[in-house]
Amino acid sequence: MIQSETPASLIMIFGATGDLAKRKLYPSLFHLFRKGKLSEHFAVIGVARRPWSDEVLREHVRDSVLTSIKDAENIEEFVSHFYYKPHDVSDSQSYIQLKALANELDQKYCLEGNRVFYLAMAPEFFGTIAEHLKTDGLTDTNGFHRLVIEKPFGHDLESAIELNKRIRNVFSENDIYRIDHYLGKEMVQNIEVIRFANAIFEPLWNNRFISNIQITSSEMLGVEERGGYYETSGALRDMVQNHMLQMVALLAMEPPIRLTPKEIRSEKVKVLGALRSIEQDEIPQYFVRGQYGPGEINGEKVIGYREEQNVNKESNTDTYVAGKLMIDNFRWAGVPFYIRTGKRMTAKSTKIVIQFKDIPMNLYYKSEKNLDPNLLVIHIQPEEGITLHLNAKDTGQMMETTPVKLNFSNNHAPGLNTPEAYEKLLFDCLRGDATNFTHWDEVALSWSFVDKISHNWESEKADFPNYSAGTMGPTAADELLEKDGFSWWPVTDLDVNDC
Repeated sequence: MIQSETPASLIMIFGATGDLAKRKLYPSLFHLFRKGKLSEHFAVIGVARRPWSDEVLREHVRDSVLTSIKDAENIEEFVSHFYYKPHDVSDSQSYIQLKALANELDQKYCLEGNRVFYLAMAPEFFGTIAEHLKTDGLTDTNGFHRLVIEKPFGHDLESAIELNKRIRNVFSENDIYRIDHYLGKEMVQNIEVIRFANAIFEPLWNNRFISNIQITSSEMLGVEERGGYYETSGALRDMVQNHMLQMVALLAMEPPIRLTPKEIRSEKVKVLGALRSIEQDEIPQYFVRGQYGPGEINGEKVIGYREEQNVNKESNTDTYVAGKLMIDNFRWAGVPFYIRTGKRMTAKSTKIVIQFKDIPMNLYYKSEKNLDPNLLVIHIQPEEGITLHLNAKDTGQMMETTPVKLNFSNNHAPGLNTPEAYEKLLFDCLRGDATNFTHWDEVALSWSFVDKISHNWESEKADFPNYSAGTMGPTAADELLEKDGFSWWPVTDLDVNDC
């Protein structure tokens, strides 16, 4: 049952000394605490290898919060709920000691045996930790037990199936919360509301009125210190298998019977199951890969991917992916969903552009100017908002048209403080709302689709690098759309702040 408020809970963070916990989890928990959305009956146990004490962890948490939140009132009360336990993930004795501390805090804070296990660490430890939690008795309480895991969930379908088997031996599917932080972003969650709460959009949300949909997630940063990880992942596994396909599913899903996790996930699964399967010889017709070379960002020269730390000098890893997805169902037959994502691009931007079909007869056509198409742009990051592109009469005596924009910006709403994605997802997990977490069926279908592409790319040497840092990717990505009569909408010209 989904609760409106967070119940008493013990939160165990495995990987408590890591970057994710410091940058995201501690500030998010403090936001919930400050807003009164965290039960006063809560405790956090930080678990990691370092030989820290409670006080060292509390200082670490205090520094994390004050770095991102300057007016952190009641910070001392907040950090007093934190405890630390040095831990070896493969040693049962460590779990027995952890259980003793958990039981002690259960009594001290009246936590009712409710436990959330957050695995903020390398995925190769997920199965081991889950199994020890059961065999060493940390799940032997009368409260709920929820497992939160970060991506990547496996490296391919085969490894994902094996990992899922190990975890499901301990936790039911309803108690597994696979985080995709994009699903916590305000405007990604707004996709459903835009579609299903507005009579002007849902009747048009099909192949009769939409010509194509474009999703862009571009970064200006390179791989930085993540070169070692990226060499085993690449943009296809790091971004497309999860974030990009999740956004496609939300855009294409049928209206659910009701707004429950089961019904919403069911409709997303149907979309992923309807993705057109791509045969090996067809992959170049649907997907383009790229890798950035040296270039210039904001007037400064930057190195190429192969010169980054922990990267093979002859690396075949993709740092850019563009693709054309076809959904073979009644609603979307014939409508291409174009996706692109990459590093070291022109701008940091995540946007969705829904392009509507041209009107059947252009009464205002002039030889030198066509009507601009109607667009609905959903701005996800760094700005948040919605822009509707229309045509209106230009000022003057003649009946000439000019494009206009109707705009809503979350950034400009007075007094609005958009919760960070992790804050919302932690709140949902504590309440038992799995709507914005990824179900196993979604994971399996995503890997099944992506594996064919990744296996093909791994078997063939690419002509890398094929785009300069500071550009929007290889020219082949432009050609992917041009052969269909379309072109990528430039992300910088569609900024919500330009309206």
